[in-house]
This record gives sequence, C-alpha cells and structure tokens, in this order.
Amino acid sequence: MGRKAKFGDDGAVKQIKGPGRKAKKQKPPKMLPGLPKLEGDDQPKKLSHRQKQRASRRVKKKEERKLIKKEKKKGVKNIDDVENNKNESETTKNIKNEIVKQFSDSNNSWLKSKNSKSVIPEKDDDIESYDSNSDIDDEITEGNGLESFDEDGLSDDDDYLTGTLDDVDSSNESGIEDTVLKKKKSSTKKRKAEESDDELLPIEKAAKKLKAAKKKEDAEADEEMKMQINVASQDVFVFPASDKIDEHIPIPEVEQRIKDILLVLSNFNKFREENRSRQEYTDLLLKDLCTYFSYNTFLMEKMMHLFPLEDLMSFLEASETPRPVTIRTNSLKTRRRDLAQALINRGVNLDPIGNWSKVGLVVYNSTVPIGATPEYLAGHYMLQAASSMLPVMALAPQENEFILDMCAAPGGKASHIAAIMKNTGVLIANDVNKNRAKAVIGNFHRMGIANSVISTYDGRHIPQLFKNFDRVLLDAPCTGTGVISKDSGVKMSKDETDLQRCFTLQRELLLAAIDSLNFKSSTGGYLVYSTCSVLAEENECVIDYALKKRDVKLVDTGLSFGTEGFTNLRQHRFHPTMKLTRRFYPHTHNMDGFFVAKLKKFSNIIPKNNESEDNEEEIEINNIDPENAEVQNTIEKPVANVKKPKHGRGKNRAEKKN
Repeated sequence: MGRKAKFGDDGAVKQIKGPGRKAKKQKPPKMLPGLPKLEGDDQPKKLSHRQKQRASRRVKKKEERKLIKKEKKKGVKNIDDVENNKNESETTKNIKNEIVKQFSDSNNSWLKSKNSKSVIPEKDDDIESYDSNSDIDDEITEGNGLESFDEDGLSDDDDYLTGTLDDVDSSNESGIEDTVLKKKKSSTKKRKAEESDDELLPIEKAAKKLKAAKKKEDAEADEEMKMQINVASQDVFVFPASDKIDEHIPIPEVEQRIKDILLVLSNFNKFREENRSRQEYTDLLLKDLCTYFSYNTFLMEKMMHLFPLEDLMSFLEASETPRPVTIRTNSLKTRRRDLAQALINRGVNLDPIGNWSKVGLVVYNSTVPIGATPEYLAGHYMLQAASSMLPVMALAPQENEFILDMCAAPGGKASHIAAIMKNTGVLIANDVNKNRAKAVIGNFHRMGIANSVISTYDGRHIPQLFKNFDRVLLDAPCTGTGVISKDSGVKMSKDETDLQRCFTLQRELLLAAIDSLNFKSSTGGYLVYSTCSVLAEENECVIDYALKKRDVKLVDTGLSFGTEGFTNLRQHRFHPTMKLTRRFYPHTHNMDGFFVAKLKKFSNIIPKNNESEDNEEEIEINNIDPENAEVQNTIEKPVANVKKPKHGRGKNRAEKKN
C-alpha cells in the first residue's frame, strides 16, 4: 500500500493528514499513461539523493567519452605533425615526448605525473543501482566520501566534477586517458569481487580470507628470504683486533656478534677472513656466549661440544624460559577426566599433556593456587614435571612386585609406581637425606599409598640390606644441567670437580642397583637409570661403564618419542646399543632436559679382565659386599687362581716359595 494519488478535481479539497513514519519515506505513485495530469505536474520535481548521484555518474561517463575522443584526435594530429616536421632536430623531439609523457624513466607504468591532478574524482565503488524511491541521510553519505547535490542535480564544484579541464595544465592531458581507464578497470574488478562475495557462503568467505592472508604471508616470507640472501652475499662479520677482543661491549652488540659468528661458522670457507682459523672464531663465540647467557667457561664448553651450532642457541634460549606447569593424576583416588572437570570449574585452564601419557595434565593458567586446591589436599593429583613421568613409564611396574626406588625424595616417581601397582606388592622408597624423606612421608599419606616402606640408607649399601628386587628405579643425583630453567645457579656454580664427583657417585649407585636386582624374576629383572642432566659424562659414560662391569644389556625403553642416545661423541665411543636410550631436550620436546636408559640383568656374575692372560673370568658375587667386591676380587682371586708353571725357571721359583 502507498499514499493515495491525487485524482481529485480542480476544486477538490485536499485532506490534511500528518505524515506517518512510513509515509515519510514513500513517494507518490507514478501516473500511468493516459491518465489526466494533476495540477502542479509541470513543475520540475526535486531529485532524491540517489538520483543526484546517478545523474553525476552519467555526466562523468559522458565527459570521459569526450576526453577519450579528444585524446584520440590529438594523437592523430601529433602523428601528422611528426610527418610534416621530419627535419626537426632530435633534441626538440625528445623535449616534446617528455612533455607528452611526463615520465623520466621506464617506470611510467606505475609512476604518476608530478603536476597532474585527478580529473575525475574517485567514486564510491560500493554503490550499485539503487531504487529511485529509497533515500539515505546526508550525514552517512558525506561520511562515505559522497557530496550532496542541489536541486539541479549538480554540486558547487560542478565544473570539476563534470571533468572540465579548466584547472588542469595542458601538458598533463596525455595521462588522462590512462588514468580514466585504470580507474574504470579497478572499479569493475571491485564490483565483480563484491558480487561474487555476496553469493558465497560464510565459510567460503572465511576460506577466501585465509587464502589471501596466506598469500600475503608467503610474499613477506619471500621478501625476508631475499633480504637474508642479500645479507649473506655481503661481508657479514669482521673479526675484531686482538687488543679489542677483551673490551667490554653492550649486550645488544654481543648478541649481534654471536649471530654473525654463527653465520660465518655455518659456511666457513665462504665467509671467513683470510689467515683466521676456525678455532679463533670458536673461542670468540665461547666468550660471547658466556657473557650473554651468564655461564662459566667450563659448562659452556661442554654445551658447545654436545650440540651442533644450529641447536646450541635454541637449547640455551629454551633453558632460560620456564617449562609449563604439569600435574599427574592420582589414579588411586580419581580419574583424569573427573579431575580436569573439577579444576576447570575452579578456574583452571588445562589440557591433556599428550598422547604418550594417560594421567598427565598441563596447566596454562589458574585463578587459584594450583598447589593449594581442595583436590590437591585430598591427594587427587601431584605437582610433577612431565619429564619425571618418563622413567616410571619406562620401568613399567606390575602388580604384586617387589620394587625399589633408590633415590625417592620427594616422592613423585615413587607415588607414580605405587599408583600403577594399585597399592599391591611392596615398594621400598629410599633416600639418604632424612629431611627430604619427610616430604616422601607427607606425600604418601596425602596420596593414599599403603604398600610402601620408607628408608634412609645410603644407596651404595642397599644390596647388603635388600636383595632380589623385581625392578629398580635409580633417578641418580646429577649436576642438573637439564633443569637450568628451575635453578639458574647451575650456570655458574658447576665445574669439573662437581662433574667428576657426580659421575663417580652415579657409577657406584648404578652397580649397587644392579647387584640388588633378581635376574631370575619371572616378571622383572629390569633397572631404569635416569638423570636430569644432558651431559654425556653423566649418562652414556655411566651406562657404558655398567655394561662393562656387570652382566646387563640395554633394552628398549618403550617410550614413543625422544632423541636417541649417543653412540659416539668426540673422543668417546660407546656401545652400539646405546641408541636404545632416550634423551629429552627443552627446545625439542618442551620439557626439562632428561636421560632415560633401561637395563636387563642376566646373571650375578662380574666380567673381569685378567691382565696376565688377556681373557675374562667369571666370579660369583652372591655373598660379597658390592662396595668392596672389586677390591676383594683384585686381592683374593688372583691368589686362588694362580696357575703353577709346568716347567722352566717359574717352576723352581714356585717350589722355593712353597
């Protein structure tokens, strides 16, 4: 419905009605042909805002066509002038061409004339054909860059809008045609793109945006790669003079110099300076790394020997940032799904730690203290690092077994073992430090563990007290080079003496743990050795020593991820089965640096090298103290196993001694 047409006679009285909200927007209906004209029809009607816009566009198009024809005619005239003026000098021709083109080089496809002004103003490409009866507020239109027109359909700047060239220099006329055509093409492309976007589904529009963003990222990556290639092609680093090497420089300059040296060492033959050895660059890099990351020279040198240069910086930077907080569900009291739901309700943001664990959760952030929730106090979970769950998974304890955790404090791994055993069998949780053993007692009470015996013996004397364990877990004390993010004091405090003290203790503990195992166990006979260190002296060297001193072999850990252990490292050559061990790094696996090895015992014998005959003899050690076993073997056994010479001078000497 619309407003009634004015079909009344000349003398008809018009009814005055207040225009409603809808009547305001609607226009009178158009008269059909043949109907009588109403009074006042001869007067020109006022155009709506949209009609004015359309009128301006039509004027602009007409002016564009005129301009194009004009330029074509000028081009023909120029050709005729050139034919008539063949004898004109070359310099004059060049000047004329410059005046016409207004460009100084081959970039005229994208450069614009200095003095040229856009003859046709940019129009809003989003505007399509609108209904003549519709109307839009002038304020919105002005915000979109459109000008309002007067009743005649033209604006105040109608000369400029219609494309007249009164204010344009004649030398700039040559670029008008190109400008108009380019604007026309760009506007049509935009309209087509918008029309196609309107037809697409929301998911298709999102996919289109993603493709455009990816294309932009690829372009940026290509530009960055080109920049890197340009940098690499230049002389990146100039080695400082000998008297300036020890000078103190700011930290940003140290960082830049580290990057430059790494680039030189990555392609030494190409980037190195003449008469400079690789050792000189390496020494300077060692000094800068110690300054930048606050390491002592001994420990940084060990790290440089351990990692390739491309991984060294990643490891050092990852060691500076803390690892995410992780918790382990206590399967004796709850399930991981229920625990996760309870913590989420308390404002904890968490996720499963990964496919490799069924009880681990990683906590991103929490509105409550994660170590003081009612669930924690009830023993539903334990705050435990992700890497600390790996040794227990490798040990794979079974129900009703006799298991030893030689270095148990503070009880995270021991409680994990008890939970897997479902409170069956017997678990000996030992730690030499009595103060730390109190933490084990508190955690075991909280977690509801009832199958454990807590002791505070020296692990090296364990075989004298307990024997015939089905499985043994030895998380040996170490230098802590894998957990620098937790204890940054390691970077400056550890030296060669500490390292030697650690790996000597680790060897003794490992031999004692092997001696306490029962190789005849139907389900076990396994030992897991782990450290929170990344140094080979505390890991592969210790395992290699145990392989030579006891009748054990390395077996698969059963862990689905991790880096293989070293079979050779610089001057060290280890047993080929060392690749069955697993290493974990903060920059690779986003967990603390860790080492895990699993050994299986085959007998209670000690392979012994006899220097006199260069062969191995096997000695029973059932009733021998393992701490003094080697000393007793070297003193007593050679006397018992001395072979009497059959002839010669040796026979006579033996008779005289007897």
